[in-house]
Amino acid sequence: MNDDDSDLLESDPILNDSTWDLVHQILGSLDELRVEPVDYDGPGLILDFGVDAPGSLAAGLALAEVCTAGLADISIVPGEMGGLGWPQLFVQSDDPVEACLFSQYAGWQIAVGEYFAMGSGPMRAAANKEELFEKLGYNEEAFGVVGVLESGQLPTAEAVEEIASSCNVDPDQVALLVAPTASIAGNMQVIARSVETSLHKLLELGFDVGRIESACGSAPISPVAKDDLTGIGLTNDAILYGGRVTLWVNGDDDSIREIGPEVPSSASPIYGKPFLEIFEAADRDFYKIDPNLFSPAEILIHNVQTGSAFHFGGIDHSVLKKSFGLE
Repeated sequence: MNDDDSDLLESDPILNDSTWDLVHQILGSLDELRVEPVDYDGPGLILDFGVDAPGSLAAGLALAEVCTAGLADISIVPGEMGGLGWPQLFVQSDDPVEACLFSQYAGWQIAVGEYFAMGSGPMRAAANKEELFEKLGYNEEAFGVVGVLESGQLPTAEAVEEIASSCNVDPDQVALLVAPTASIAGNMQVIARSVETSLHKLLELGFDVGRIESACGSAPISPVAKDDLTGIGLTNDAILYGGRVTLWVNGDDDSIREIGPEVPSSASPIYGKPFLEIFEAADRDFYKIDPNLFSPAEILIHNVQTGSAFHFGGIDHSVLKKSFGLE
């Protein structure tokens, strides 16, 4: 770890503690958000954002905010896609590594019995199961944990207990927010990952993410899918072919010039087809897909020390229109 990484970790907030405040706010706005608490015979708090509950746009924003531990501002803004007016989901953060890598990244596969979900949110920092945390030297002890589950099923009591055990907390101190990809809120929380995918790609490429001071990004809000498989395709396409990210970094220019062309999704040789086609060709196995694909379409990098700006990649409106059923 270099000095920049040490400075980053010294300023880390306690992610789970701060996110409980957001959970309490959600509990005070359940009707407005169209979110439902789950009444089941088990420990912890489970909030349904789209499995059986209808959810809403506001619920999607709240879900994405919890994913980032409240360290990102997330909003719906006007935009366009290939000449069509099309709303975008905009994310900005002055704590992008903490918000996106330590919290938002869906790096925890929850598999307990027949239950499966992709886990994100600050609970990951307490579980400390992923190589990412070891690489960046971060983990936290929490009294209670908050997580987001991407799943079409509500978690079982056994799943809650397994999460609690992994995070070293009492099962009653676990709050889980659940939404399938094929729901209004679930769709939005995935599309809110434009910045996250760029940071994770840079980390995998060996870039010192401690150099990243601030970030913002956007992606078109894809149609809500009829099923989760279709939803996986639509939400990935929104970022791979329509995501735009700007990063403010410090340090030298040469390293940015060298690594920049590798960051956009177009750096992958399999770029250019709707994600669902790529996914089917890989037998629906994410691990068979070139990991270089998973990044926004376009990256802008501003060096705040040198005043230089760099641009890599670009939007592909034709693939977006095909994916979204507009041609």
